[in-house]
Amino acid sequence: MNDLPPLRLIGAEVLLPDGFARTDLSLAEGRITGGGGREIDLTGFRILPGIIDLHGDGFERHMAPRRGAVESPAMGLAALDAECGACGITSATLAQFWSWEGGMRGPEFAAALAEALADARPLTDMVLQLRVETHMLDTLDAMRDLVARFGIGYVVWNDHLPHKELAAGKRPPRLTGQALKAGRSPEAHEAMLRVLHSNDPDVMARLAPIAEEFRALGVRMGSHDDHTPADRAKFRAIGAEISEFPETLVAAQAAKAQGDPVIMGAPNVVRGGSHSGKIAAETLIEAGLVDALVSDYHYPSLARAALRLSDRYGWSVAWSLVSDGPARVMGWTDRGRIAQGLRADLAILDGAGRVAGTIVAGRVSHLSGALAVRWLA
Repeated sequence: MNDLPPLRLIGAEVLLPDGFARTDLSLAEGRITGGGGREIDLTGFRILPGIIDLHGDGFERHMAPRRGAVESPAMGLAALDAECGACGITSATLAQFWSWEGGMRGPEFAAALAEALADARPLTDMVLQLRVETHMLDTLDAMRDLVARFGIGYVVWNDHLPHKELAAGKRPPRLTGQALKAGRSPEAHEAMLRVLHSNDPDVMARLAPIAEEFRALGVRMGSHDDHTPADRAKFRAIGAEISEFPETLVAAQAAKAQGDPVIMGAPNVVRGGSHSGKIAAETLIEAGLVDALVSDYHYPSLARAALRLSDRYGWSVAWSLVSDGPARVMGWTDRGRIAQGLRADLAILDGAGRVAGTIVAGRVSHLSGALAVRWLA
């Protein structure tokens, strides 16, 4: 960080914990300081804490522009880095599947992505979240080894099997499309799903010791799509404290009653409801049940959701859902707020609320328009 020249950003409105204030902001060695430096006039712009995304799988389109056209993970990460910068994202958690779906969602690609990320040097602070399909019991040892080898700090337990149809002996929905995507015949894919479904009685007993190991390593764990309080309690019992995308009000209430963080999707806010008919994120936000918003499948939605919510709740509350809130969920005390000594992770918005610039640990990851002219003058 010592190669970064000190900067002093003047004239902008800066979002502090109690609201916007017109104050100068100094950056040096990747952190917010109280010193001087080359002055850049940002009059007319707003400086906010950089966006922290705890769950995004939109990176898949950077890895495979079309089905089967999988580029190297390294090339995809470079494109993702640019998109994160353009969206004001300074910390990005890549939600990578460990799934029976195969392809980019299979264990082999998860390992390849972990390898590529370990060698990459993106400006955005990128980490991996592993989304583990709970019924893949034969792969749990390999998954555990991957977590340990790459120091993966966030694991979420998923179960996307079509249990209802499988239990009734019916053909699962979207079977042919899933099979083709995974490179299997429909018959082989259905047979595999039925074997995984048969593992159901043994799942929690097999997960418990692995979850205990993860807790000892400091791995944060969560569950995905909790539908009932019983779902939340089941995963909380093995140390999965984070509730990702609870599908109902009662599931979210059960999480918060136990002090478990609740995460919802920013696209849900932007479109005014869930695309799959589940509970609206704003319903949970209004009830005070949401700790963080995440990009889910669309990175630009984070800033757009905060902008939309700012009209109702004010900027401090709305922006906290994409900055300080996510930092608190993960226990990251070095980011999420604008304060002396913290990382210089900043999102700079123009007068229309668009992301004009992004700074990650004092380094520019995105500049555009009039801001770029001022910065480079």
